[in-house]
Amino acid sequence: MTQNSSPNSRPLAVFDLDNTLADTAHRQRFLERKPRDWAAFFAAAPHDPPLAEGVALALESARECEVVYLTGRPERCRRDTVEWLAAQGLPEGRIWMRRNDDRRPARATKLEILRRLARDREIRVLVDDDELVCQDAERAGFRVVRARWAAESAALEEAQEGEGRT
Repeated sequence: MTQNSSPNSRPLAVFDLDNTLADTAHRQRFLERKPRDWAAFFAAAPHDPPLAEGVALALESARECEVVYLTGRPERCRRDTVEWLAAQGLPEGRIWMRRNDDRRPARATKLEILRRLARDREIRVLVDDDELVCQDAERAGFRVVRARWAAESAALEEAQEGEGRT
């Protein structure tokens, strides 16, 4: 970035949270039962350990890009999310969350927001663990880094696609 360019001219690096920056393994148990306990799943999020690979990539990206966060977490989790990001030393950045009543699949909500962001800014990269989100983003022309450093969870994948909860 040159000294004359504004921060708003920097490209965006867009990061997912769950299983990209935050390790959700300790709270997967709330999604493995029927009915799923969404309140407990999200209440446990402040205790997520950071994923070193994702955190390092976010910090590295912040050298050239403005880091923003794009999550399927509902808006009611905003305060916990802001506090968690700060506690991990992650770059400050806008957090895009789903409305509390939005149950569309993550790939639909995230692609909608990516397209909106791309109207005004270059998106340098999307970093996400959800394969369907990654595939749709690539088809739409976005550069994607797949976050494959967390343990996979069939319950979380089903929830992301089928229930539109994260």
